[in-house]
Amino acid sequence: MSWQAYVDTSLVATGNIDKAAIFNSEGTSVWASSPGFTVAPAEIKAVVASFADTSDVKKVQSEGFHIATEKFFTIKSEDRSLYGKKGKEGVVAVKTKQAILVAHYPETVQPGAAATTVENLGDYLISVGY
Repeated sequence: MSWQAYVDTSLVATGNIDKAAIFNSEGTSVWASSPGFTVAPAEIKAVVASFADTSDVKKVQSEGFHIATEKFFTIKSEDRSLYGKKGKEGVVAVKTKQAILVAHYPETVQPGAAATTVENLGDYLISVGY
């Protein structure tokens, strides 16, 4: 399956995600993206930094983060997952061995459903070496 197919079929087509992108694990290259979903280099750099941050209180937890120019408040930050909310909408980012999945869900979707969709794709990619 192509990277674009993962965005279109495994994320957006579920109905739990309305736009998404897949980056390499360093965040320096976009492998696939929904039309009009643009994550700036500084924004993905902050996501990558959050995965590497081992502080008790991570910078992203105290400051939040931006995706596609929108600011999100951090609700979960771990070594492979970053969740953010803005009102009732939100973002889920998941790091695999070679990729970072960044997915946005609209206010009509429950955060848990969106997180499960993205985390399951992350688990699958890890299981096949990505």
